[in-house]
Formats: sequence, structure tokens, C-alpha cells
Amino acid sequence: MSQMISSGKRSAALLSNENRRKITWALFLLPALLIYLTFMAVPLFDSLRLSLYTGEGYNPTKFVGLQNYIDLFTNPLWREKFFGAVLHTTIFFAIHMVVQNSLGLLFANLLSSEFKGRNFFRTIIFTPATLSVLVTGFLWTLILNPNWGAVNKILVAMDLRQWALPWLGRENLALPIIALVSSWQWVGMPTVMFLAGLMGISDELLEAARIDGASEWEIFWKIKFPLLKPIVGIVAILTFVDNFNAFDVIYAMAGAKGEPSYSTDLLATLFYRTGIAGEHPVGIPNMGMGAAIATITFLILMTGVLFWLYLSRRNSDEA
Repeated sequence: MSQMISSGKRSAALLSNENRRKITWALFLLPALLIYLTFMAVPLFDSLRLSLYTGEGYNPTKFVGLQNYIDLFTNPLWREKFFGAVLHTTIFFAIHMVVQNSLGLLFANLLSSEFKGRNFFRTIIFTPATLSVLVTGFLWTLILNPNWGAVNKILVAMDLRQWALPWLGRENLALPIIALVSSWQWVGMPTVMFLAGLMGISDELLEAARIDGASEWEIFWKIKFPLLKPIVGIVAILTFVDNFNAFDVIYAMAGAKGEPSYSTDLLATLFYRTGIAGEHPVGIPNMGMGAAIATITFLILMTGVLFWLYLSRRNSDEA
């Protein structure tokens, strides 16, 4: 009988400790949850609500249902700019994926080797990411100036005057140039992530491959890269989210209108002009249409993230 009583007391004590742990976890999570709800969830749902209204200023009051979305896809006044912004944002993202992340993988592979001065090169590669995007964009605007910029001066000095172009003044060049500037600034981020993954690979595994006669190229593609696939996926989705929200570098180097002739206009700059600054010639913010643009951007991002999660889950199940 006494054993049953003591066993019941122990069970009650364990249950009490478990409840205290749950309460402690809830108390620690509560501040973060409140911050998330206040600054993320509530604005998101309010943006969805605003997309169903129209009117001047920042508080539209006339309910129009899905008319803002219909106008965005069918009204020539909005359709051309919207689909142009989607295309430009996709190109902007693709350049980052190809240039920034490929260079990040290359730099990480080189920096994972033992050589003199590698810490210096790590610092050099990551330093641009610590600078303000607006400052970086302004500096590169000066460097690319067609009249007295350093790039054209160097090309002229090398007797390559035919290549001294108005880099930010041509519709076919402005967006790729700005994307390359952005890739230059942020290449340190994927480099750090890939480097962390490479440093986690066992040295014994690599040495065994070398003893078996594998070349460094074979070691990279058959050992290192397969082990880096989870990090490659994370870097890809972060690049996708960051670039479909990109605004500051375009604003710094091409202005809110995405000059020249809207050739660098992204979804974020289109939203800014529509919902906040007001589009010329009216110059009055249309927060309802701006909220519709923001909602569609959110749906694009959510679709991309869910697709990546589906692929990663399927690959893990197959493995």
C-alpha cells in the first residue's frame, strides 16, 4: 500500500514538473509571439483586407472586392507594368542564383583549403555585406558614370573606348548591371553558409577519397556537393525571398521608377510607387492597389517556399 502511495506521489511530482516546464516554455515564447503577431501577422491580414478596397490616401474605404486584382491583370494601365515588374524580378533573382551563389560556392571551396592568408580573403569577401545598400548603390552609380566614372576611364585608358557605355542608361544593360552589383555586395552570405557546410565534412572521408585516386574535381562533385545539398536549398530559398522583396538597391541606383523606362522596375518599386509615393501623373497613393500587389508578391513567395519544402521532403523520403 505504501509503495502505491509513494509511486502516486512520484507520478504527481513528475506531472507537476512537466507542467512547470510547459508553463516556462510558454512564458519564454510569449514575447516573441506577441512581437510576431503585432508586426507580422496583423499587418499581413490588414494588407489582405486593404486589397479589397479602393480610395485615395492610405485608408481606402470603398469596398470593391476583387476588382483591384482584376484591374491588375486585365487593365492595360496596370497589366503592362505589373507583368514587367514580375519579369524583371525573376531576371534579378536568376542572376543572383547563377552569379552570386555560384561564386559563393566557388569561394567557399577555395577558402576551405589550408593556405596562407585565407582569413584575409574571408574578410575581403564578406566586407561588402556589412555596408549599407544605399551607400553601395550610390558609390557604384558614381563608378559607372558614363562621363567620368572609373569603369569607363579604365576602358578608355586600355584603348577599349567602344566598351565605354552608359551602363545604367541602357534598357538592356541597367537591370543586369544592378543585379551584378547586388551579387558583388552579398556574395559573402552564401560563401559563409557554404563554408560552414564544407568545414563540417569529415577530413577522413576526403583523405580516403584522395587515397583511392579521386581528383579534387571528383571529390567536389561526388562528395562535397551532395553533402551540401541541404545548404544549397536553404541558400536558394533565401535568395528567392530576398530578391522578390528587393527594393533598396534599385532605389539607390535607378530610382523608384526603375529607370530607364521602367526597365529595372521590380515588384517592390511598383508597390512603393503605387501604394506609398503615388504614381505620376496623378501622384495620389492607391493603397488598395498597392496592397493587391503586395498580396500577389506574398503568394508568389509562399508558392516558391512551399514548392521547395515539397521537394526537400520528397528527397529526404527517397534518401
